[in-house]
Amino acid sequence: MSKLSEQLLVGTSKPRPKPAYLVLEDGAAFAGTACGAPGEAFGEICFNTALEGYLEVITDPSYAGQIITMTYPQIGNYGVCVEDLQSREPALRGLVVRDLCTQPSNYRSDMSLPNYLKEHGIVAMEGVDTRALVRHVRDHGAQRAIISTLDTNVENLLLKVRDSASLVGQNLIPSVSRQMREAHPLSAEFAGFLEKPAATAHRVVAYDCGAKRAILDNLVRVGCEVVVVPWNTPAEDVLAQNPDGVFLSNGPGDPDAVQGTYSQVVKLLGKVPVFGICLGHQMICKACGADIEKLKFGHRGGNQPVMNLRTGRVEISVQNHGFGLVWPSLGPLIPNLSGGQTTHQQDLRYWVEHRVAPVVNNPVFGRIQLTHVNLNDGTPEGIALLDIPAFSVQYHPEAAPGSTDSHYLFTAFARLMEGREDYLDIDIAADRLAGWTFGTEADHA
Repeated sequence: MSKLSEQLLVGTSKPRPKPAYLVLEDGAAFAGTACGAPGEAFGEICFNTALEGYLEVITDPSYAGQIITMTYPQIGNYGVCVEDLQSREPALRGLVVRDLCTQPSNYRSDMSLPNYLKEHGIVAMEGVDTRALVRHVRDHGAQRAIISTLDTNVENLLLKVRDSASLVGQNLIPSVSRQMREAHPLSAEFAGFLEKPAATAHRVVAYDCGAKRAILDNLVRVGCEVVVVPWNTPAEDVLAQNPDGVFLSNGPGDPDAVQGTYSQVVKLLGKVPVFGICLGHQMICKACGADIEKLKFGHRGGNQPVMNLRTGRVEISVQNHGFGLVWPSLGPLIPNLSGGQTTHQQDLRYWVEHRVAPVVNNPVFGRIQLTHVNLNDGTPEGIALLDIPAFSVQYHPEAAPGSTDSHYLFTAFARLMEGREDYLDIDIAADRLAGWTFGTEADHA
């Protein structure tokens, strides 16, 4: 840094910078300055394309084991509002941004983001060309990385990162799941935006694999009494509570390593209605005998277009996952339920173009329908088991942060517990804002 730059910096809110480095296992290195807690952090590098909601992203337990790169250039502008936290503690390993705001402007802000990161021991760096970093990850794939504010020798850091553990094969769920059964009441801050929650009509047991608070709140919103249990709770204990339905939450890491959950899901399917999202979706797929693949760089952000093949409606979805279902592995197509097709298509946008929701014959649970497809890359985003009451989606429908387009999925779960066959056939345009006070005159009074 030049003397003139140092003189200019003295008159700003930015502290004097301390060097930090990000090094990827393929040797790519990025220099920047420290803006969080001092130290070294190892994790899988990933990127999130959301334009807002950085706090919900940072406190999403699904990011355990990962270093997040935010693509939006300035992060921290509106500070940290503790009411928006999605978990008690952030689970990410590190944060990389272009510019981190130290002086937020927001009447709801309780502290600045840099102070929050330091308070929770999260290593972070700014001053990075995040566009170049994201292009590199898109070209070369997600990989191990290290952030260091202590060691500035790139060769040393490269040796360290290549000696670190891979995310593949790790079960990170125990680090983010609760340890005991707990009831989940509607959060006061969430209730403040509702006209009135639906009357309690269903008792739901939710497996906590790293559940975001807003997801549980949305179950309460549609009339569920929610009891949350640890990730490896035996199915027998869940069924003994006589639930009307079971919910499988989001969570981090390699789904193949979460045997303690999907082995229980096998025992639950067919006994009680089941709804899974993100990792919960993968748990249902694993229980059905499906293969799960590691995506090149995953889907993370609030702008992923997904089509519901049953209704033909497109929803802008919130996503955070690095693994995905291999749709053909669920079984062979049933031609008369798949537009006459007998051969699986590599790009699932084929079904979007032909307006068909194909069905396979699964050797474990019978007919399974592909219900949702990602319009960006043609990957599977949702399934419905037609012979037993269960469905799941790969993305996060709770809008924390992001669009409310997918709120209807909580309503769909309530309808599934009521025994309705048309539970997924919902007009999202009518459902997405139903029951909220956003934009009303009372909201601005």
